[in-house]
Amino acid sequence: VKILGTPIQSIIETEDRKIFADRVNEIGEQVAPSEAVYSVEEALEAAKRLGYPVMARAAFSLGGLGSGFASNKAELETLAHQALSHSSQLIIDKSLKGWKEVEYEVVRDAFDNCITVCNMENLDPLGIHTGESIVVAPSQTLSNKEYNMLRSTALKVIRHFGVVGECNIQYALNPNSEEYYIIEVNARLSRSSALASKATGYPLAYVAAKLALGVSLPSIKNSVTGVTTACFEPSLDYCVVKIPRWDLAKFVRVSKHIGSSMKSVGEVMAIGRNFEEAFQKALRMVDSGVNGFDPHLQPVRKEDLSEPTDKRPFVLAAALKANYTVDELHDLTKIDKWFLNKMKHIIAFHNVLEATGNTLTAELILQAKQMGFSDKQIASAIKSTELAVRKQRQELGIKPFVKQIDTVAGEWPATTNYLYLTYNASSHDLDFPGGFTIVVGSGVYRIGSSVEFDWCAVGCLRELRNLGKPTIMINYNPETVSTDYDMCDRLYFEEISFEVVMDVYEMEHSDGIILSMGGQLPNNIAMDLHRQQAKVLGTSPESIDSAENRFKFSRMLDRKGILQPRWKELTNLKSAIVFCEEVGYPCLVRPSYVLSGAAMNVAYSNQDLETYLNAASLVSKEHPVVISKFLTEAKEIDVDAVAADGEILCMAVSEHVENAGVHSGDATLVTPPQDLNHETLENIKRI
Repeated sequence: VKILGTPIQSIIETEDRKIFADRVNEIGEQVAPSEAVYSVEEALEAAKRLGYPVMARAAFSLGGLGSGFASNKAELETLAHQALSHSSQLIIDKSLKGWKEVEYEVVRDAFDNCITVCNMENLDPLGIHTGESIVVAPSQTLSNKEYNMLRSTALKVIRHFGVVGECNIQYALNPNSEEYYIIEVNARLSRSSALASKATGYPLAYVAAKLALGVSLPSIKNSVTGVTTACFEPSLDYCVVKIPRWDLAKFVRVSKHIGSSMKSVGEVMAIGRNFEEAFQKALRMVDSGVNGFDPHLQPVRKEDLSEPTDKRPFVLAAALKANYTVDELHDLTKIDKWFLNKMKHIIAFHNVLEATGNTLTAELILQAKQMGFSDKQIASAIKSTELAVRKQRQELGIKPFVKQIDTVAGEWPATTNYLYLTYNASSHDLDFPGGFTIVVGSGVYRIGSSVEFDWCAVGCLRELRNLGKPTIMINYNPETVSTDYDMCDRLYFEEISFEVVMDVYEMEHSDGIILSMGGQLPNNIAMDLHRQQAKVLGTSPESIDSAENRFKFSRMLDRKGILQPRWKELTNLKSAIVFCEEVGYPCLVRPSYVLSGAAMNVAYSNQDLETYLNAASLVSKEHPVVISKFLTEAKEIDVDAVAADGEILCMAVSEHVENAGVHSGDATLVTPPQDLNHETLENIKRI
């Protein structure tokens, strides 16, 4: 079969670890000392020759499947058994844990023109998979010499392998000398390529497609500037931080440790004019319940610093608050001191805010905003409210500036629609003519909310375009189509929070906001926007609220004479037992402040109930639990409908194969329903 782009031979040479090592040695470069083995016995012998600790990884695998570190014979034996079940070949490497991990994205055409598009540095040292690491672009802690040394090596290696199109190369760099090893080359686009495209505004997949057809780099137009060619290296006048999102809390008895095997389900990318600003934005993007680099979220435990978990940034924040020095933290985490000093900077300022209390000057507010503090975060530090801080900030005229990503760092006249907000600026990069419709995206991919909302947002943007309405997209997920700059008229690569959406709405004099395309996140800010007189298009925020709020919803069902399982919101164990005995077990127990079914349980007796309520911890007036009668052997039915002004225009009914009690995201659905009679269907329509 005729293959376009990178030849098959190059793919084999980069994927097979043994051949790869030999090919890299041909041009005088080095990979980490390693041996390829095919059985557990060979693995143990190889480790003896290399010296422990070692890393084991399976060949031809994605996301670090079946890899890990072993510091003795017993650990390696179990690892080798696991890994050899995934793959026939196993690589034993000398461990470089604690070294810096750096990655370059490289593009080469069939005429040997070769450039590096983006270089990225992992904040977490080697030993944590790139997909699990916090990544910063461009790299912040490399010296000019190191940067250029790795860049020229990248070009040399990619030319040697004869890659045509896009690829990436990963290095391990010794933090104390200029010694480095090549970890691997992916002769294809990868997850990092998607990130690099969004981080630089250089459309890697688009360019790679043209290169595969044999087009030369200099003849491809740079689609962002429209004037320069694609044969130039983007320069950035901003800093990008990527943080992964894990949903490990959903799984019982799953280890929370992160390492060489990838477990994250999504990632966010934040843009700022300094590291602090981008880092704090990114932390809020990962989880809307977090205010930023917050020292009050996690207890300080040394083992959580040396053995990283998904919550390590907040453990670091707490440790800095507890006056750990940068040197101590560096010894525990091996994170570069440059990053730790930046984090210390944030916590020091957080302390200043807490000490100042509710008497902020314009200077302090501006300083806070320049370090990426949100209004809500400032409010919680000075014991005020988000709206009060917002009002004071606006009265003082402290507002964000809109900057564009133009791949040429503003050194070349370019107008783009790829935008971000920052307080580290003095002017806007564009004008605000008004008349735009804002569509809010879904934010980070997580269990229960992912690509379907990207599809909704893109469908919405396309239809608005067809109707001749100019559009604005607000979203911060680098792996979506909705964040492509050619999907909408203006792309704000920003947080989805009340503060940011409201800022954009006011600056752009927008015609209205569409919230319904982005899932739960935009829904959560509907009432806040409504109270500030923002125009929400589609279902009114009051109606959204009456569907989201259990009391309002229940009252509406009663008014309409629609049956519902009996339920009650309860604040202590005694009243809970009384209610359950009255309606009869089994009962469904739901703590009130969780998302998509975390911590939901079915209780079959008073004893069960007691166990669950103790596990749900603080059952109190602030955190009540909702208990409802659980209907066993019940059929569960989903109805999806399109309606205008409350009139249903069309609907689809689907039936769950499993009995009620399996979350619809985990159930098998059949449509049209196979097991409902005509009468039931009519009844469903009526309801």
